[in-house]
Parts: sequence; C-alpha cells; structure tokens
Amino acid sequence: MTLLQAVILGIFQGIAEFLPISSSGHLVLLENIFKINEGEIFFTVMLHFGTLISILIVYFKDICKIVVSFFQIIGKLFSREKVRLDNESKVLTVMLIVGTIATGLIYIVFGDFFESLYSSLVAVGIALIVTGFLLMISERTNSGRKTAKNMTIVDAIIVGLFQGFAIIPGVSRAGSTIVGGLFRGFDKTLATKFSFLMAIPAIGGASLIELLKVLFGDQSVGFSLPLLVGVILSTVTGVFAIRILIRVLERGKLYYFSYYVWAIGGIIILTQFL
Repeated sequence: MTLLQAVILGIFQGIAEFLPISSSGHLVLLENIFKINEGEIFFTVMLHFGTLISILIVYFKDICKIVVSFFQIIGKLFSREKVRLDNESKVLTVMLIVGTIATGLIYIVFGDFFESLYSSLVAVGIALIVTGFLLMISERTNSGRKTAKNMTIVDAIIVGLFQGFAIIPGVSRAGSTIVGGLFRGFDKTLATKFSFLMAIPAIGGASLIELLKVLFGDQSVGFSLPLLVGVILSTVTGVFAIRILIRVLERGKLYYFSYYVWAIGGIIILTQFL
C-alpha cells in the first residue's frame, strides 16, 4: 500500500460512507484498480473505523445521551421497575437496539451470499443503479412529520432491514437507511440522525468482526504511515460528508446523487462486457 493509494482510498471512504453513493462499491472498484489483495483487508477495516469516529464527532451530544439512557433502561430492568420511554433519547436507544437486531438477522441469513458479490464488478454496478432508483423514488415521496418520540418498533425494524441489505456492495448504507426512514414517514432530521446513529453498531460490529479475522488469521498486519494517513483522511472527510448530506436533505436534493451512481454503475457494467 503506497501513500498515494492510502490518500485516495481514505478520501473516498470518508465521502462515500456518508453520501449515498456506496463506500463498499467504490472501495471494491478502487481495490480492483490498485490491485489490492486480501492481505491488505486490515487497511479497509481501519478506514471504516475512521468513518465511525466521524459519526462520534458530529453526533457526540446525542450519543452521550443515548449511552446514559441505555444504562438507565438496564438499571430499570434489573430492578424490575417499569421502563418508560418518556424522552427522545430513551426512544432512540430502544429503536437502535431493535433496528440493529434486524440488521444482524439479515447479515446472519444472507451475509455469506452478499459478501460473495464483492468479487463481481457487474454485481456492484447493478447495485449502484438500484441505489440510484431508491434515491430518486425517496425524493418523490412527501416528507413525513414523524419525530423520534413517535417512532414505532415497526419503523426500527424496517430501517434495520434496509441497512441489512446495504451489505450488498454498491448499495449505499446511508442512502438505504435514509430512504427507509423517509418511507416510514420520518421527517428529514430524524431520517438523517437515525441513519447515522444506526451506523455506529453496524460499522463498529462489522469492523470488529473483520479485525478479529485479520488479527487471529494467518495474515501479518502492522501499522504504517499510509494506514495512519488513510484513517485520518477518512475521519476528516467523513465529518464534512455528514454535514453536506444534512444540507442536501434539507434542500430536497437527495436525488442529485442518483445521476452519479447511475453513471458509475453503468460505466462499471459496460467495462466488464467490452
């Protein structure tokens, strides 16, 4: 892994993880271009860790409240007291748990199949085109008015399922979860916040699994300057990407990304048949 490759991959990871253009699809494409082998999967895992830090930075206050609410709920359960979801943080805490379970079930059932698609650029291209249609359809639906306090278990399950299918390379995790939220009538603020908060257990859990595979496998890994640069860049660009997406959603321009993913998806498919 050269320093230039680390810079490019770090920037693309930070941008594509949070803008609805699929970080997995772009990383598969770039890894094919750079001929990155399986021995360097540790680098990819650490890039995802960098984007996880981005979320912690942008939503730090919300995350702190959710952590406090989580332990309050656990305390109530152990003391056999009735748990009351009487504020936004407690509702979000429960809904994040439910949504994450739904995502986990999708991974357990379809994970191996979805991961096999990483070796097919045609599959990535098709998934990018599907992402574009999801984004276009979502902007054609009226923005809902549902806030965190009005969320239901069904809402969390649906968004969690949308996130689960984003394991497919080329399907945007951010895009699919936001679209799932909008379909359920979330207002755009809630759709964005819940999408990024859902990413914490998803990215954190997936990164931990892959990290354990690398550390306890036969591969030798180590920290290097390119790795450090890549992680820093994925974190910094991730923060900017989150803030950009929030503004884009507020202006109702999410469908703009459809044209980009259609173009990239189409180009990928054409190159595989020419």
